Amino acid sequence: MIRLSEVSLTALLFVLITACQSASSDLQSQEAPPGLDLSLMDTSANPAIDFYRFANGGWLDQVEIPADRDSWGAFDDLGKQTSEKVLTILESTIKKGDFDPKTDQGKAVLFYQTAMDTAYLNELGIRPIEEELRKIEAISQLQDLEAYLIASAPLQSNTFFSFTARPSLNNSAINAGFLNEGALGLPGKEYYVKTDEETLRLQGEYKAFVSRVLQLAGAKEEVAKAEAEDIFQVEKRLAEAQLDKIQKRNPLLMNNPRSRAEIAAMTPSFDWEAYFQAIGLGSIDTFTVMQPAYIKSLESTFSEEPLAKLKSYTRWTLLNSALAYLSRDFEQANFDFYKGVLGGVEEMAPRWESVLNTTNFSIGEALGKLYVDAYFPPEAKKVAEELVANLKDAYGERIQQLEWMSDSTKAKALEKLANLRVKIGYPDKWKDYSALEITGKENGGSYAGNMINVSNWDWKRKIEKVGQPVDKGEWFLPPQVVNAYYHPLYNEVVFPAAILQPPYYNYLADPAINYGGIGAVIGHEISHGFDDQGSRYDATGNLKNWWTEEDRERFEARTQKLVDQFNAYEPLPGLFVNGEFTLGENIGDLGGLNVAFDGLQKHLKAHGDPGLIDGFTQNQRFFLNWATVWRSKYRDEAMKKQVKTNVHSPGQYRAIGPIVNMPAFYQAFQIGEDSPLYREDSVRVVIW
Repeated sequence: MIRLSEVSLTALLFVLITACQSASSDLQSQEAPPGLDLSLMDTSANPAIDFYRFANGGWLDQVEIPADRDSWGAFDDLGKQTSEKVLTILESTIKKGDFDPKTDQGKAVLFYQTAMDTAYLNELGIRPIEEELRKIEAISQLQDLEAYLIASAPLQSNTFFSFTARPSLNNSAINAGFLNEGALGLPGKEYYVKTDEETLRLQGEYKAFVSRVLQLAGAKEEVAKAEAEDIFQVEKRLAEAQLDKIQKRNPLLMNNPRSRAEIAAMTPSFDWEAYFQAIGLGSIDTFTVMQPAYIKSLESTFSEEPLAKLKSYTRWTLLNSALAYLSRDFEQANFDFYKGVLGGVEEMAPRWESVLNTTNFSIGEALGKLYVDAYFPPEAKKVAEELVANLKDAYGERIQQLEWMSDSTKAKALEKLANLRVKIGYPDKWKDYSALEITGKENGGSYAGNMINVSNWDWKRKIEKVGQPVDKGEWFLPPQVVNAYYHPLYNEVVFPAAILQPPYYNYLADPAINYGGIGAVIGHEISHGFDDQGSRYDATGNLKNWWTEEDRERFEARTQKLVDQFNAYEPLPGLFVNGEFTLGENIGDLGGLNVAFDGLQKHLKAHGDPGLIDGFTQNQRFFLNWATVWRSKYRDEAMKKQVKTNVHSPGQYRAIGPIVNMPAFYQAFQIGEDSPLYREDSVRVVIW
């Protein structure tokens, strides 16, 4: 159900999304200067010793992480500025009072308006989900639990297992159904299976959080504590059966087509035939089981765990998915654990920010149309299209020049590059929300109730897709979200309108700034088509090997060097970056920066070099802006969570990690062998 922002992103299991982080909370209200802001550098530092400090020292000294954030950087700053623009649109529309709640845009405004009425939500308390809780309470035998899981599938609370639709791994032109793991309350498997002191502490905090919520829902303290322990034990059992975070990055392990009969044989205690018939897919014979061992493990879970424990876990997944959309006491409990304990955040963000974020991932394209009309100039799209074309050419040249790849594999790589789809700004065809029901306060609606409606609407769309041709025009991020992504099943790169702003792109700035910013972002997303995951998909998005065995071995030898490099980075004492877990993003950064640098050289050759600006050459400004894009600060708790759960390396290592492999960086800043940044030729990484 609910937490749709997380559900939507989870649905992009194979989408490799860039998330950029860095910039100043003190500068939020100011226009970004054209190019580099020298006041945010520390030119007294030696770039050959501490390049990150040289590029960002002023910013690091001036900026504190806002009390309502677990980290802060350029991504966050630009995201907040963009959200404020969308807020202006919403508030203006609400003030006028002339919006039609039956239109898509009117529904987005009504959704937001209803969610912002905190007095009304506090009055409602837990009532918006009471009916579902009563259904769970009425379960008296395993067959009742099975019936509830089938009937409640549209809520998407992912109790015990999840189901979604996306292009088939073997035929990306047709949508398939995917069966996968269920919901966990902690961020990942390792939070359940590790036994170090820190993990055990977090487990204790989690149980206390579960108990607190159960008491808010009406349970007595001792009963809630015992039930919280039961819930944790069920989740631990589910977590132990899941693939680990490294395994989940391997699409080959996820490609397991199974017939309905084969799925039924995996878990005889659950009536899968009734499930598929009930959700409207009784005519579909084959589905992709992403983790067969996990689905098989549900048999012992259903047959061995007491019904009371299974009911408790079912109730908890519903409650936990709804916490942020209920009354203040539930929202506070949700914040205190997920943001406070796990992120170290000191205070809750302004309500408008969290509600707007939910609106973006619930009915986002309706808002996106308003944002594009108000803030996205046509020339920004034109410039981005030119940059992409330039960088695709540069990437093709790099592929042709690879000395480690055979001609036959190069031909396939070039074919994939030629077939790469590019989406910039906003969709050609906007999503249709006419079937989505959004209800205001005067008609008995609520924040949680509208989220249930969104989940039901989203579920219906998913089910209707299975077995049908893929809509290649669909977007998975709205235009007003600052981000970008590559989708391997579509072989496409997508750049929403909101990322085409400073510090990534500034039409007033010199070319080095734009190539070191949006150029590197574009190159990064293109590189995802050729990273350790994306390289397993062919030109049409099918999971199909297009490599010779020898080329794949040479590729993996090079990527192992990158794994080794990032494994050595230690953001906190004893806490090391996981180079294997972050490999795809690190390949994206390395390949993207190289191709962006080549693109800059092509641009300078065609248009001329503007010479020194603020005392720096174009090549120097290119690397400086790259480091500027990734300046960031983290609370210790957030850094620990980042390293454990995020496929992106922390910002400071994204800034430095790629450039120390590039001879152009050494030349630009006269980096010699005596520099701590210097890497011998034998360990420098060149992949694409």
